[in-house]
Amino acid sequence: MTTPVTTLEQNARQIHAHDGDVDPGEIAVGVVIGRASEFFDFFVYAIASVVVFPKLVFPFVDPLTGTIYSFAIFALAFIARPFGTTLFMAIDRHHGRGAKLTAALFLLGTSTVAIAFLPTYERLGPAVIWLLAIFRIGQGLAWGGTWDGLAPLLAMTAPEGRRGWYAMLPQLGAPIGLIIASALFAFFLGNLSAADFFDWGWRYPFFVAFAINVVALFARLRMAVTPQYTRLFEGGALEPQRITETVRAEGKAILTGAFAPLATFALFHMVTVFPLSWVFLFTDERPTRFLLIEAIAAFFGLAAVVASGAIADRIGRRTLLAGSAAAIAVFSGFAPQLLAGGVIGEAAFMVLAFTLLGISFGQSSGVVASNFAPKYRYTASALTNDFAWLFGAGFAPLAALLLSSHFGLAASGAYLLSGAVCTLLALRFNRRLEMAAAG
Repeated sequence: MTTPVTTLEQNARQIHAHDGDVDPGEIAVGVVIGRASEFFDFFVYAIASVVVFPKLVFPFVDPLTGTIYSFAIFALAFIARPFGTTLFMAIDRHHGRGAKLTAALFLLGTSTVAIAFLPTYERLGPAVIWLLAIFRIGQGLAWGGTWDGLAPLLAMTAPEGRRGWYAMLPQLGAPIGLIIASALFAFFLGNLSAADFFDWGWRYPFFVAFAINVVALFARLRMAVTPQYTRLFEGGALEPQRITETVRAEGKAILTGAFAPLATFALFHMVTVFPLSWVFLFTDERPTRFLLIEAIAAFFGLAAVVASGAIADRIGRRTLLAGSAAAIAVFSGFAPQLLAGGVIGEAAFMVLAFTLLGISFGQSSGVVASNFAPKYRYTASALTNDFAWLFGAGFAPLAALLLSSHFGLAASGAYLLSGAVCTLLALRFNRRLEMAAAG
């Protein structure tokens, strides 16, 4: 299959012409950089959804209602993401991988930096809500286009006995992105007056996100023109297919794959977004200290992601994911209440939750990708990823905040428990699919 080549791709190929084949470790670094940039964008917006937007975009309601409205707009990106996949897969088919990645990261960077220039409700009125929603949808569409397919392929093409290790590498981007975003917001919140922070300080992380996207673009393009990547593309493993055709052929496996990591993705937002909103709304603690707790706890998550690779290679990825789901179910019954235990309780919750999240999230990518026919694997994996985030994470902060604000912290664990049950059922169903296919 021949696709057009952009100028940026030509420049990247000239680099490879001098350097030769790229070491797999270098490809993994490119994957981590790309994922870290996405998650940094994600967490910058998530933190702003708690500490900025309720005050500047929804000042006409109480803080709790403003945060609920903010979380509703937060979810729009996850709804838009499958539509972005559809759009950018078409660009991929007609104009090539470089054009797709360039357009997607340009849209992501533009949508993100546009939020930095967002006026307040006092200046623009209700129109500012529509602008925020449009920019958030733009981010979601762009995330659909940043899919490069290498996360599940790293695991599937890894040496025997090393699949867990290679599967966890792309997942390192999440804790790295969170650590940087939390530290950046903590710095501005801790060193600026409230007036300066809400006037201009909160905007700087969005500018930083734009700059990181530029770096990530070049890292992804250089990775996308490696000889190894080209061979995978020519072999069909990275060839985009039409969405309708893919859903007809792989719909059942896509749905199963979307629910398989549901516990992990539900926990993801229960750890990274919801606790900040609870502490900010229902305690006297300043968000600065909790953001630092979150950043420190994310280092435990980072170590747990690395550990998940070694554990999965010993006991199997599906076994680890099932065990993690069972642990998350237990966690959901007692851990949320720790957030009401002051600084010690908050720290205990965050460290425990991030450790559990790292173990499960490290192996959540492409766990059922091998079920897809090679022809549809690239597109089907992208859709599986989109729907997993939509079902598992998109509404998690909103659901958890609504439940906890009306029925107490213990009720927020109900959403997490439902995700764990869905994961266990999906893994069992997937096992039956594999046995049926083998038989």
